Amino acid sequence: MSIKEDKVRYIARLARIKLSEKEVKLFSHQLDDILAYVEKLNKLDIQKETPPMSHPHLPSNPLRVDEVKPSLSSETALKNAPQRRGDFFQVPKIIED
Repeated sequence: MSIKEDKVRYIARLARIKLSEKEVKLFSHQLDDILAYVEKLNKLDIQKETPPMSHPHLPSNPLRVDEVKPSLSSETALKNAPQRRGDFFQVPKIIED
């Protein structure tokens, strides 16, 4: 099945979309490609107990191995703090009484 340019014009008129002749040719070609691909998919034999799937790739979550490493010292972490109180960052109080 192919989409002729007159069908593209007809659909554009129904949708109240103004298309140039260049767009009509482009969309006609693109719709032909889509229909050809769907036809190709229709030829696949999916009756052989093909399980349904939500995604074509197997789920994987590549994570790095947790390793214990030394953390920053309080002095290093607080070196650029605008305000500090002892070994902590000092922030303005935002909860009212």
